[in-house]
Amino acid sequence: MISFLENVIIDLKKNETEISSLTFILPSKRAGVFLKEVLSKHIEKTIFIPEIVSVETFVESLSEFKYSNNIELLFEFYNVYLNIIPKEQCEPFDRFSKWAQILLQDFNEIDRYLIPHDNIFNYLSAIKEIHHWSLEKDQTAYVKNYISFWNRLSILYESFKNALLEKHKGYQGLVYREAVNNLEQYIASNQNKKFVFVGFNALNKAEEIIIQELLQQDMAQIYWDIDETFINNPIHDAGWFTRTYKSNWPYFGKHPFNWVSKNYMANKKINVIGAPKQIGQVKYIGELLDHLFKSKEYLSNTAIVLSDENLLIPLLNSIPKNIGPINITMGLPLKSIPIALLFETLFKLHKTPRTSLYYKDVISIVSNPLIKSMFFEKGFENSDYFERYILENNVAYLNIETLKSICETKHDLIDLLFGSWNDQPEIAIQNSLKLIMEIKQSITNSNPNDLLTLEYLYRFNSIFNELQTLNNQQPHINNINTLFNIYKEIIETETLDFKGEPLKGLQIMGMLESRVLDFETLIITSVNEGILPAGKSHNSFIPFDVKIENGLPTYKEKDAVYTYHFYRLLQRSNNVYILYNTEPDILSGGEKSRFISQLEIENIHEINHQIVSPKVPIIPKTLKEVIKNEAIIKRLKIIAEKGFSPSSLTNYIRNPIDFYNEKILDIKMFDEIEETVAANTLGTIIHNTLEELYMPTLNRFLNEADIKNAFPLIESLIKKYFKKLFKNGDFSTGKNLIVFEIAKRYVFNFLNKELELLKRGHAIKILALEENVSRTLNIPELDFPVNLKGVVDRIDEFNGVVRIIDYKTGKVIQNQVEIADWNDLLTDYNKYSKCFQVLSYAYMLNSKDQFSTPYEAGIISFKNLQGDYFLKFGKKETFNSRIKDQLITQETLDNFYVQLKSLILEICNPDIPFTEKPVK
Repeated sequence: MISFLENVIIDLKKNETEISSLTFILPSKRAGVFLKEVLSKHIEKTIFIPEIVSVETFVESLSEFKYSNNIELLFEFYNVYLNIIPKEQCEPFDRFSKWAQILLQDFNEIDRYLIPHDNIFNYLSAIKEIHHWSLEKDQTAYVKNYISFWNRLSILYESFKNALLEKHKGYQGLVYREAVNNLEQYIASNQNKKFVFVGFNALNKAEEIIIQELLQQDMAQIYWDIDETFINNPIHDAGWFTRTYKSNWPYFGKHPFNWVSKNYMANKKINVIGAPKQIGQVKYIGELLDHLFKSKEYLSNTAIVLSDENLLIPLLNSIPKNIGPINITMGLPLKSIPIALLFETLFKLHKTPRTSLYYKDVISIVSNPLIKSMFFEKGFENSDYFERYILENNVAYLNIETLKSICETKHDLIDLLFGSWNDQPEIAIQNSLKLIMEIKQSITNSNPNDLLTLEYLYRFNSIFNELQTLNNQQPHINNINTLFNIYKEIIETETLDFKGEPLKGLQIMGMLESRVLDFETLIITSVNEGILPAGKSHNSFIPFDVKIENGLPTYKEKDAVYTYHFYRLLQRSNNVYILYNTEPDILSGGEKSRFISQLEIENIHEINHQIVSPKVPIIPKTLKEVIKNEAIIKRLKIIAEKGFSPSSLTNYIRNPIDFYNEKILDIKMFDEIEETVAANTLGTIIHNTLEELYMPTLNRFLNEADIKNAFPLIESLIKKYFKKLFKNGDFSTGKNLIVFEIAKRYVFNFLNKELELLKRGHAIKILALEENVSRTLNIPELDFPVNLKGVVDRIDEFNGVVRIIDYKTGKVIQNQVEIADWNDLLTDYNKYSKCFQVLSYAYMLNSKDQFSTPYEAGIISFKNLQGDYFLKFGKKETFNSRIKDQLITQETLDNFYVQLKSLILEICNPDIPFTEKPVK
């Protein structure tokens, strides 16, 4: 394969051109590196290397102006804005910057295409007046200000342009406009220069005029890289621009059009591969590279073109280690490196001045590897004590003094991280610079060979120094939010460049970096609508029809640009792999690109289309099973002697594996901060409150005065147990305040029910509260003691009948405490767990002399206090029949014992494994 750049040099040599006297102008700096390589191969004698520049650099020198970066332009524009717009209508810088960025892009387009600005802005202001009915007599102040802003756009543009011209600086469009203005003078003073324009396609109006004038003055040559397949087809977008230039430029009426090549029709192996998600594409590329390396033993003329440059990091992690040298042209975005997350977290923490720190913000900072290593330089055995303190004390919000009390040392570091920035950018910048130096010192002491992290720190140190300079120069950075927006703007565009041999090995680049370059083997990723081409994005204040009217580019021209880049890459390639995402979504691109469909419709090349997917082994779902070994049996004997609780037994009924994890392995549920009061905490608060309210009435009959005297105590007791059980959690606002009020309402409603019953003449005597009960079970089949234990919420005597009561804060209905067939008791946790629990308490209490049958057992549900609020256990003849008996008799307990004994024998049987139950 002879590349386009080689053809250019060969043609120049053929025409006996003095190459060292030329100035080559290329679309990008990257192409200049490859041009130098081509020159070294094709120039036999020793010469001075010709001047090689990108078109932007050439235009900058032609205009005698310097490009300003985006941040400088924003501040300069803001100063102009403040001078022109009335003070009462001016917005702060952080709000201004959001829409000003779009307006600057429009200024840039207007100037690059040399449009008289009044043509645009007069049109825009007229449109806005029509939209907002400016002829209405009674306009609001908002509408008046809005319309006056659009009327001032022309003044804003002129003032902004003049301010930049005075400083000999400008945005790209302004520099291009000034280059055109200075073109005549430049030509007059550079008559001996010869320019060669190489590989251009979509030119703006300023570039067109500059190139045409140099061509007409016989000071330049231009080499186009276009194939006859595209330029001869009047509807093919890849030739859109070159067809226009060939037919419209007067120069080509008398001079040949170099060149129209015939490379695209040559035989090519084109593989179109659909892979699920973006990550699926890079994983496939890893396999593909391994295959290419093994079959060819080199990848020196292979390029991976990333249409979506966010795939760089996952791609690097997917490339096989044996591939050899890799050259990455696009650089690693600073926003993607680990330290960027640390500073983003710090900014978000300090954006709003506050006296307390949210625990998740604290943990995210202290658990960052760079910070963690600074807190625990002498070892990591206590590296979680911040998290442990927060969990143990249920602290959702902390202050600096609390953090210092947790950590006996490193108080200076705590001040640096969590000390208030007081909404002052100067403090933010200084603290960030100090933190970078602290991290650098820590790494130098602990791991001096970690050069990559030191490089990260160096770049971020440079960024904060730049912010320091801006802060000193600009009075508009007056709060942390503004500083944060500028910081984000900088790291969005800054990259960490890779070092390597630019011409050796596998090339990884973005689509624009591939301009003018040719490769035998080509891998293009993310060829999906919305990515390649980018689609109908319209980030502009200028309406579509106004752009058409004034010759500004629209999405149609942008699509043509993408089409040209895509097809130009294919022209000289022999092996092409086009990858697209088969699982499209709005954020990461749509369906496969129209370019793929176009390739298929053209039917010029044979296309191998395949869908790939990850090699995921089919693992049949098997229920977990744990065989009971000697250690497990030994543990079961210990548990049995201490006593099975009703909740642990119902846990086994629900799922034996849960019982195994909780009781045998002693695995507890994961602890986390209880920001919102949990259901079990609410239940305990209500249980404890009722216990304290009723304790003075123990072993005597209740009277109305007992209940009435309890009402004033409800709030203080609820508050007391909230503080005790919710620890340092805040329940003064938000959801927790609602839960607090619910707890009060539950207790209040329950006491009201009790008062109603007393008023109606019922006799209630409290016998026990939160009573610990137990019973030794007689199971002859087992050669070790087995006990049952639990805590009964309340035992009372109601009109002479003993009641065993279990409180529930959740909703329980009557049919959940009823049973028809005793054998069902162990089969369905959801239906019969409440029955099992109250019968367990009844069975344990039956062993005490003072509790002889018959008596009642049931549940009081605080969410269901309607009617007869005590939901009694009941036995029915059949599932659909009425309740036969609600008294706990000896027969009831004997029947329950049969099921209880069966359950415990199953649990303790060494031949029956713990088997997971399927999730319903």
